[in-house]
Amino acid sequence: MPGTNLTRDEARTRGDLLRIDTYAVDLDFTSGGATFDSVTEIRFACTSPGASTFVDLIAPRVRTITLNGRVLDPATTYLDSRVHLDDLAADNVLRIEADCAYMNTGEGLHRTVDPADGRTYLYTHFEVPEARRLYATFEQPDLKASFAFTVTVPQGWLVISNSPAPTPTPALGADGAVRDDAATWRFAPTPRISTYLTAVVAGDYHYVTDTYTAPDGRVVPFGVACRRSLAEYLEPADIFGITKQGFDYYIEHFDQPYPFAKYDQVFVPEYNIGAMENVGCVTFTEAFVFRSKTTEATRQSRAEVILHELAHMWFGDLVTMRWWDDLWLKESFATYLAARCLAEATRYRDAWTTFASDDKTWALRQDELPSTHPIVADIRDLDDVALNFDGITYAKGASVLKQLVAWVGPDEFFAGAQRYFADHAWGNTTLADLLAALEQTSGRDLSAWSREWLQTAGPNTLRPDFTVGGDGRFTSFAVVQTAPDEHPTLRSHRIAIGLYDFASGDTASGANPEDGNAVDGNGSTRLVRIDRVELDVVGERTDVPALVGRRQPALVLLNDDDLTYARIRLDERSLATARTHVGAIVESLPRALCWAATWDMVRSAEAGARDFIAMVLAGIDSETDIGVLETLHADVITGLTSYVDPAARAETTTLVARSAREHMTSAAPGTDSQLAWTRLFVRVATSGDDVDLVAAMRDGTWRIDGLTIDTDLRWALTGALARHGRLDEADIEAERVRDNTTAGAENAAGALAARPTAEAKATAWASVIDRSDLPNRTQERIIGGVRRNPAGVGMVQSDQLDLLAPYVDRYFDVIADVWATRTTEIARTIAAGLYPRYFVSAETLDRTDALLAGDDIPTGLRRLLGELRADVARALAAQARDRR
Repeated sequence: MPGTNLTRDEARTRGDLLRIDTYAVDLDFTSGGATFDSVTEIRFACTSPGASTFVDLIAPRVRTITLNGRVLDPATTYLDSRVHLDDLAADNVLRIEADCAYMNTGEGLHRTVDPADGRTYLYTHFEVPEARRLYATFEQPDLKASFAFTVTVPQGWLVISNSPAPTPTPALGADGAVRDDAATWRFAPTPRISTYLTAVVAGDYHYVTDTYTAPDGRVVPFGVACRRSLAEYLEPADIFGITKQGFDYYIEHFDQPYPFAKYDQVFVPEYNIGAMENVGCVTFTEAFVFRSKTTEATRQSRAEVILHELAHMWFGDLVTMRWWDDLWLKESFATYLAARCLAEATRYRDAWTTFASDDKTWALRQDELPSTHPIVADIRDLDDVALNFDGITYAKGASVLKQLVAWVGPDEFFAGAQRYFADHAWGNTTLADLLAALEQTSGRDLSAWSREWLQTAGPNTLRPDFTVGGDGRFTSFAVVQTAPDEHPTLRSHRIAIGLYDFASGDTASGANPEDGNAVDGNGSTRLVRIDRVELDVVGERTDVPALVGRRQPALVLLNDDDLTYARIRLDERSLATARTHVGAIVESLPRALCWAATWDMVRSAEAGARDFIAMVLAGIDSETDIGVLETLHADVITGLTSYVDPAARAETTTLVARSAREHMTSAAPGTDSQLAWTRLFVRVATSGDDVDLVAAMRDGTWRIDGLTIDTDLRWALTGALARHGRLDEADIEAERVRDNTTAGAENAAGALAARPTAEAKATAWASVIDRSDLPNRTQERIIGGVRRNPAGVGMVQSDQLDLLAPYVDRYFDVIADVWATRTTEIARTIAAGLYPRYFVSAETLDRTDALLAGDDIPTGLRRLLGELRADVARALAAQARDRR
């Protein structure tokens, strides 16, 4: 939207000029209609009396503006998203009365009505600059203040904010009379926090309470909330349990008590992201309220997000970055700490395996794009930061922190974090503040480490380089490090090198590699680690004399235990072992590292996609980690969709479908594995017989012992059948009525768009491009359906490409206008979702280049299109490699 940006220089100037003391925000959600009443009173000081500044606000109507008793004319002082303020005093009082707008985009104050029972639900989402949609605000993280919210709502509603919930009082009308239909909630002032961390949640929420007793005896009130129609699925005991484990872990390791008065966690509908760390009032996507059977990997994902947001109460909320350049100071730390807490304090002891297979691969994908950037990014304005909530800021940063902890030592790292909190509580910091604390506790000079790891971009690749004598022993061994030409930095890595060989019986620990190929007591081949060397890798080549004289094992694994962040390559013998015996590796983490290394070779066009799929189908029977299993299934789908030679796609898809069908029918009844294989089968079912089986599963004429066709799985089956033209509009509407919920409406919209007809595609396109009133998640599902992927089900198939061909030119014709006229979240969803990535061709690249050649393409759209183009180019190279 034009006029809503804020530059770093403007923020720095305003930050030097002002100190914000308090906000008093009065909100009324009882009037109905498209807007609500918002009154803001801000008390602030100015270091240079007589100066001018501005306050941020996005509102359809500003009624009154009063500065220090002077009435300002909104017509001349409120322009775009700013109220301009002149002739400031040393101490100022600003009062603004406005009509602000409800949103259905997941930004600002989102409002939705649950079709299941007609109840209304409100929640705020403010990161990065959206608090200005609720109240007038100095919208930058370093202008912290105390906030006091007063909220009037319909009688019977619950209101949750950053402070503990007060006892509601009867609301008063304009004439001073008591209103029977409304109540007012007056929240106590918060500590000094940033605007983007404030929150208001209101509606007829289901709410469950508990308490946490800290080691010092302090009792912290807990609450968990969701829509009433989801109450039976909430699982508060599990959520509270994970949260308490996180409290114990963080309080001990940070040596800092929980900073706030209470802790609420609210699961909200139509949320754009996984969660948001609002002070004491965390909001989560209600996708984490499981209406149907789910796998333990998905529960682990929920636990990770719970712990990620809890870590933010210290890293981000108590101590906040000064400007968005240091976004990583909260996101990387929260990601790393959540994984560490999961592994050390919860039932998810293999969390580092998930980190290696999911987070690290996300980071590497992002780091190979043309838009890659240093972890400490150059954020010039709000438009820049909106696109930097990415794999670099989260996953690469967390991976680099894991490397840092291995380098300085965990005790020294946490001692530095404790000093950091002690020195900067309730303040704002930069990278230099953190490094100073860590240098003091570790005794290391971190300036070179910071330059290498935080201020440069691109991944390194580590390869083994060795010679072997006639007796089968290493006569030399080195680790070779390379970097891409665009980002040529060679870094210092702390790594472990693991030697794995076949072992027998109970000799898994310390087995002799000269035992050769052996089996365990059950007749299964087992690959175990027989030796480990830990060292620093510096520069282009690092010799490893400790391995000279050792017998070459079946598998040499660089970065064993996943200590550093780098792309890893296997030597020829190790690669052959991985392809045929990866499932024989006893521990889950080295298996995940081998899977990730071979998949990265496919993405880099160093190996064929069909070879990888064959490796998966051959070795996956021994994969016991459900998270890795589901990641491999996702990789197989990506391979079939983008990387397999199109001429071989149908045959390969049939092969995968056959394997998935066999596994889902042979898996132990009721297990996570059975559910995961069923989901894969539904996604890849394309032959007539397979689609017939999907239909039979849905109508109940074919059953698998232990598999329940619950709500989510039924929608997966429905989406697949719609995609193959087996269901018409009436069938899908009947399914929506059967599941009369927000999720049901979203799934139905996606299924309608997935139907293989020109009319279905035209209707879907028009609903997204020609209209702007659809809720965010409904729009997202329609876009997925256009790609024949409703509700995450299915894959790009050639049988609908002809239907989509007319929309390629239309996309490039309209996308700049969409970007200019929609809110940030909606514009990104449309631009990424409708990009014709399913046409993997030079023509798609040329059409993208033609648009990018224009001088008037906004920075954010230019970056996103560059990323999308790179994906198509990667797919072209991978398909060419697969044809060899």
